Amino acid sequence: MTHKLKALFNDPWLVFVCAMWIQSVAGVGYLFGGSMSPVIKTSLGYNQKQIALLGVAKNLGDAIGFVSGALSEVSPSWMVLLVGAAQNLVGYGAVWLVVTGLLPNLPLWMLFVAIFVGTNGETYYNTASLVSCIHNFPESRGPVVGILKGFSGLSGAILTQVYLMLNPSHDSSVILMVAVGPPVVVLALLFIVRPVERSCRTNLRSDDLRFMAIYGFCVVLAVYLLGILVIQSLVDITQTIITTSGAILVILMVVPVLVPSASVFISGNPTLMKPEERTSKVDDQNEVKTLIERNDMLPEKRRGPCIGEDFTLLQALGQADFWLIFMSLVLGVGSGIMVIDNLGQICYSLGYNNTKVFVSLISISNFLGRVAGGYFSELIIRKLSLPRTLAMSAVQAMMSLGLVYYAIDWPGKIYVVTIVIGMGYGAHWAIAPASVSDIFGLKSFGSLYNFQIIALPVGSFVFSGVVASNIYDYYARKQAGTTTESESLVCAGSVCYSVTCGLMSVVCLMAMALSLSVVYRTRRFYLRLHKT
Repeated sequence: MTHKLKALFNDPWLVFVCAMWIQSVAGVGYLFGGSMSPVIKTSLGYNQKQIALLGVAKNLGDAIGFVSGALSEVSPSWMVLLVGAAQNLVGYGAVWLVVTGLLPNLPLWMLFVAIFVGTNGETYYNTASLVSCIHNFPESRGPVVGILKGFSGLSGAILTQVYLMLNPSHDSSVILMVAVGPPVVVLALLFIVRPVERSCRTNLRSDDLRFMAIYGFCVVLAVYLLGILVIQSLVDITQTIITTSGAILVILMVVPVLVPSASVFISGNPTLMKPEERTSKVDDQNEVKTLIERNDMLPEKRRGPCIGEDFTLLQALGQADFWLIFMSLVLGVGSGIMVIDNLGQICYSLGYNNTKVFVSLISISNFLGRVAGGYFSELIIRKLSLPRTLAMSAVQAMMSLGLVYYAIDWPGKIYVVTIVIGMGYGAHWAIAPASVSDIFGLKSFGSLYNFQIIALPVGSFVFSGVVASNIYDYYARKQAGTTTESESLVCAGSVCYSVTCGLMSVVCLMAMALSLSVVYRTRRFYLRLHKT
């Protein structure tokens, strides 16, 4: 039994399941707008501009992950997770103490720093989980990134259900849960989520079967959560039902541990590879990749890493492929975040007063998009020997069609744009990081991934904060018959966002063109890599 438990502790599938659990509580920022900001506003007497400024702190904390990326290159995973848990606890713990009056009222800038620090903790969770699991499953990067990022996107819904299940007596308890809950989960799994030694014979078929089991679980979880969220939005239900549904959710979250347990206790765990054997195997793979790319190069040009080798962040910044993927991500993600940021206003402009259903729908679509994006991008590599970014270009074409559907004002457009954009936006976060790891290696993946995240605030600022808001205000003033700006102006009708969606459809086509350029530039690498 002791040998079995040791084998389970060192099983990469246990690492993956525990990383899923960490990711399911990592998205603390998702609770800010709907749950935490109203409490802060009421308790501290802030106006909407001050709350919006704190929202900027949350967005910056969620996007700036350079420190966590750099730390992952020089420190073990447990250290990265520990720093993230400390930031999470200190940042949101300070906010809770201020809101409850246990600390004197702090200046706005200090709360700004606290929220930034608290939210920035999740970048450490994301980095440690992704880096560890991609190292453990280098042949399945698409599914790994897709599933982990999917649970990160779904964490807001999961934490909300846990909070409702606890039924706290004070609204400020949601901030306490955000401050304490994720660090507790992370500390419990601190020494499990890490790179581990794979078996001497990695069975891709066996891995694929286990991934299919995880995919099945993801679908069941998504359907269950969607059902709960829709029922809660449309019907008043008792606390007993809420508690029961929350308990079922917790049980569902534990189910994936059956995958590594079955691997160890039923089918038997393969003998772990000795360190020198593992090093030899990795070196052989790297040597194959190196020879593939360097055979066609003249001796005088063989300087620095080649495509498929390990790049540092600075080296990657000097590569055209890296910037093409990044700009494609800015345009594609920016189009998606425009719809997500303005979904409430879009619903109100079309006469839908209950926006919670659509918020729930786009959240679940986001989750499914991340999971599906990772799966299909892996199929494109394995079955067709084509670059992974081909999947991203297909997603961007789909998003463009969805936005055109809204712009033309066809029936059911709100449902179409919610589902299509939710899935398309989510798929970007599965495909782009995996593509970067393919092309620029795993050694500095933490830093490369955290640089990519910058695409989110850039896209949000340009397409949501500038383009969408100005067009909305223009039509609102036009309907009101005034040229003066006022916060009380409201736009009604599909025209409020139809022009914006039309423009965003063109932006998605531009993103698709950039993705296809990467497909063209890397096609030989993926073809030869598949043959090896």
